[in-house]
Amino acid sequence: MTLIPYIEGFMIGGGLIIAIGAQNAFVIRQGIKGEHVFAVAAVCSAVDITLIAIGAGGVGTLIAQSPVLRGIAAWGGAAFLFIYGALALRNMFRIRPGAWDEADRSAEARAGGRGPHRAMAAAFAFSVLNPHVYLDTVVMLGGVAAQYTFDPRVFFALGAMTASVTWFFGLGYGATRLAPFFRTSRGARLLEGTICAVMWTVAARLAFRELGWI
Repeated sequence: MTLIPYIEGFMIGGGLIIAIGAQNAFVIRQGIKGEHVFAVAAVCSAVDITLIAIGAGGVGTLIAQSPVLRGIAAWGGAAFLFIYGALALRNMFRIRPGAWDEADRSAEARAGGRGPHRAMAAAFAFSVLNPHVYLDTVVMLGGVAAQYTFDPRVFFALGAMTASVTWFFGLGYGATRLAPFFRTSRGARLLEGTICAVMWTVAARLAFRELGWI
């Protein structure tokens, strides 16, 4: 009986986490660079695990009903993503043929240096400054988990947590296979341009939704 809620948690959690967004784009970039992949994936997974546990514990409805919390998260997240996207766009135009090292240094400056603590801090920011994270892990998964009694709910949450860990580590280390292409000037420009587009798209959706335009 416990296997069914575990599988359901894994499938639903995986479906929500896999959607491409700013957090996943950052993990992919770290994987392509081959720097602090484990630390970044661990931070993203840890944030997800914490939020899933909170949602399964019944806190999701409180966040969903707070306009103040939603507003702070939306505008703060939109500003953060817009700035990061602008830096990625600037970096894209600075890349010259064979200049991956220069692009890499510029990208590292955005993350605050080569230390793992800086990369982990950036991963944490991408994880917590996106209101969609709370909607998916706390509100939606928490709402489904609320349908179960205590024991099956625990296994549902564990299934969703397993999906998160599997996804982020698979995404980060899987991206290392793409490194040879993205270390060319064309690949580096494509990567930076894609990151900019993802960041700005998510930022715009957050702002438009908060303004009631969508």
